[in-house]
Amino acid sequence: MTVTTPATVGEPRSDTRAAAGGGAGGLPTLGPEATRLLRLLDDTFEGWGVAAGARPMTMPPLLPAADLARLDYYDNFPHQAVVAAPLDLERRATTPFDTDTGRFPTAALEPAALGLPSASCYAVYLTHQGTRVADDTLVTVCSWCFRKETHYEGMRRQLGFRMREIVAIGGREHAENHLAAFTDRVHAFAEALDLPLRKEAACDPFFDKGGSKALLQRLTPVKHEFLYEDLAIASVNTHRNFFGDRCAITLESTGGPAFTSCVAFGLERWLSALTRRHGDWDAATQAVLDANARLRADASGAAGPVI
Repeated sequence: MTVTTPATVGEPRSDTRAAAGGGAGGLPTLGPEATRLLRLLDDTFEGWGVAAGARPMTMPPLLPAADLARLDYYDNFPHQAVVAAPLDLERRATTPFDTDTGRFPTAALEPAALGLPSASCYAVYLTHQGTRVADDTLVTVCSWCFRKETHYEGMRRQLGFRMREIVAIGGREHAENHLAAFTDRVHAFAEALDLPLRKEAACDPFFDKGGSKALLQRLTPVKHEFLYEDLAIASVNTHRNFFGDRCAITLESTGGPAFTSCVAFGLERWLSALTRRHGDWDAATQAVLDANARLRADASGAAGPVI
């Protein structure tokens, strides 16, 4: 595969500066300062999950397209879908790489049987398919995700990006409490960061637009986003028992389908928001370190003195 190396995202005075340093096609490279901040943020969010009892897991970067289709992914998000296909070695001889367009023609490819997921949690549900789980199961993962967009913009809108998720699988109450607890965590973290966020209902077409679940979604939104200015940097999502049904994930307590919910953090988007707010990588990194220290002190004080 021929790879064009994008420019490194440098030290920004603003997100516009950061975007200008991004690579073509939604594939920017992060320099040392940005990488340090991204790792700090991911460690922070993963730590929240582990402290709540989540099991860290590592998921594959590709998933069978047939499995994603079974989850209605290609019906609900066809505009975002990206698939992968190997070369057809026989036909490649007669339809070689087109140097003028920079592409392999479709005639040189085998059928695309692999999908590049747009969210980390799909792999979690597929990994647990056909299993029985405890009513209070939690999993945390960080995966590369991919979304086809009408345009790309620095760290704000990318073809490939990293998403940390903390996923609840279990009883209805567990799934609901998970979102409530992490909504509070996001608000507290944003306040400590001096990062003004607003929470808004999103309108992702998660369920079949014509079905009864779609009507319920319009009445009770299944996704809420946390936005800095006009940029969604985190979300809380409830899926009710959709994935429990489709993936045959059942509860140890009742044998019924599991309910699921997740909280998601777009790591590069957090970089964008923090550098816009605080001005440069050093200031943004220090803001996260200070916020973490403040929240640890608050939690220690709330626990009371050790006797």
